[in-house]
Amino acid sequence: MYPLFKRAFMPLVFLLPTAVYAGDYTYQQTTQITGGSLLRMMKTVGVFSSQARHMGDPVVSTIYLKDNRLADVSPEQIQIIDLDQETITQIDVEKKTYSVMTFAQMKQAIENARERMQKEAAKQQPQQSTAQDPNAQNVQMSFDVKVRKTGATKDVSGLNSSEAIMTMTMTATDAKTQQSGNLAMTNDLWMVPAVPGYEQVREFYKKFAVKMGDVTMGFGRDFSRMLAQQPGANQAMGDMVKEMQKLDGVPVMQVMRMGTTVNGQPLPAASEAPLPTEPAGPSKGDIAKAGMGSMLSSRLGGFGGFGKKKQNTPPPDQNASETGAQPTSAILMEMQTTTSNFSSAPVDPSHFSVPSGYKQVQSQMEKAEDRQ
Repeated sequence: MYPLFKRAFMPLVFLLPTAVYAGDYTYQQTTQITGGSLLRMMKTVGVFSSQARHMGDPVVSTIYLKDNRLADVSPEQIQIIDLDQETITQIDVEKKTYSVMTFAQMKQAIENARERMQKEAAKQQPQQSTAQDPNAQNVQMSFDVKVRKTGATKDVSGLNSSEAIMTMTMTATDAKTQQSGNLAMTNDLWMVPAVPGYEQVREFYKKFAVKMGDVTMGFGRDFSRMLAQQPGANQAMGDMVKEMQKLDGVPVMQVMRMGTTVNGQPLPAASEAPLPTEPAGPSKGDIAKAGMGSMLSSRLGGFGGFGKKKQNTPPPDQNASETGAQPTSAILMEMQTTTSNFSSAPVDPSHFSVPSGYKQVQSQMEKAEDRQ
């Protein structure tokens, strides 16, 4: 799960200044979901699921880079990207299995999934009246990115870092009713001016993005196509790139939040509005007495719950004060990633090989394709 979230921040790697640097490189990342509605829900069902129970545990991975190969190694899984062979190898350490997909296969599978989603959306889209303009859009989208430097500094992994906060908000407005919904992401980044050798990591991911055609990277073609259909799209894209260029340096710690807000306002950053201490999860006895459905319903609150009529009230705001003030935001997930132990020491080639005795299996993406 965590590697998917880590890829969401690939645009930071691509848009920051880079220089060509050849050689071996190693660093570590510690990733942990630290709060939000998703984590609370997982803690609720965790008494029945070991996987859910450990969702909030930190995951430490070591990233090895050698020439045109990168291995992301964690205790449970390993991912190897080979730019020369154009393959992605997924290794399940617990099951002792592995799968290999070429870049071409992955791109085709993603394109197929997109087409299926578009067809499904077309089936569900209500027919427009013949009196309406068939080219008229019922939903108007707006997108905003802002980066600001706070001037705050702190020590992260022995490095003196400075804070930059990046906020992204996307607003969808119904042209008929003028009702709108807002999705938001805020990334609290602690940056250092430079880390010797890290330039080659950026260069690797830039090459990977070119080969993949951006199909798996944050602001991919789907987002570009969607934005291009909106008035002022060129200005919006230009503003986004301009803001991202303010992120000069290397992020050694990031606290990312995803959620919803009112009136298109950004989510508050972790340094500005820390989440309250999470309450202890229910015991098996609690759930047995209250019933699983009602327990989940009460925990999920404004998300509608299970088996209850959906309320027209916003989800509970972790940052709302106890004075009864109207909530202004709801955080689905907060995740912290810390990068440390940078090294230019020689990397053992064995990190890029499948361990002996592992069995090759079909990839999850290929299995999904076969089920269609």
